[in-house]
Amino acid sequence: MFTGIIETVGDIVALNKRHDIVQLGVRQGSMAQQANIGDSVAIDGVCLTVVRKESATMFFDVSHQTLKDTTFGELRPGMRVNMELAMRMDNRLGGHLVAGHVDGIGHIRTKEQRGGAFALSIEGGDDILRYVIKKGSIAVDGISLTVVEVSATAFTVVVIPHTSMITTLDLKTPGQRVNLEVDMIGKYVERFVLNYLGARDNATGVVPTPDSSNLLTKLREEGFIIGSVVGPVKR
Repeated sequence: MFTGIIETVGDIVALNKRHDIVQLGVRQGSMAQQANIGDSVAIDGVCLTVVRKESATMFFDVSHQTLKDTTFGELRPGMRVNMELAMRMDNRLGGHLVAGHVDGIGHIRTKEQRGGAFALSIEGGDDILRYVIKKGSIAVDGISLTVVEVSATAFTVVVIPHTSMITTLDLKTPGQRVNLEVDMIGKYVERFVLNYLGARDNATGVVPTPDSSNLLTKLREEGFIIGSVVGPVKR
């Protein structure tokens, strides 16, 4: 589990293909000193396991599925990536809960200066945008960002100078692709709601029904709805 607060940026130094696995080498001295074999590290928002270390370089095995589902198929030696060690339970959660499991790939539509910051408009598919809300959280290449605008086909985030300085977002340009992970809370809520509706989500191949009677009945039983008015949350 991660927070989306990037600790450092590393350099891609190796991409060695072994059958259907690519071993990715990332050079980052200070993190290599902290990480042990078997530790989880988020690389551009993708949770990977340290399988080998050589001085300042950590190596990770990347599966064919990960290459297909993320932007990792575009990585080349010399490129820079965002890095974060797995979160500690005894520390502050500065961003939001990030699993390191990429939900989809977005395309940067525009990059506009807004005072000292800049705004990125990122296109996403329906499978991503259904979970994106204004003022909600989303991880872009592993970076926890706040959504400021949402449209039918894209969302916008504003990147402050500090985030720009310590991540790779300053290097991104329109047309480039980024890894996206939506806030997992929204996915859990959707799953629970669909279960109450007597339907299941798309992962099961069953299309949800429009009947909301089961959900409304449950909400009334729990005290969230009084008549047709939503009441205060029970404590």
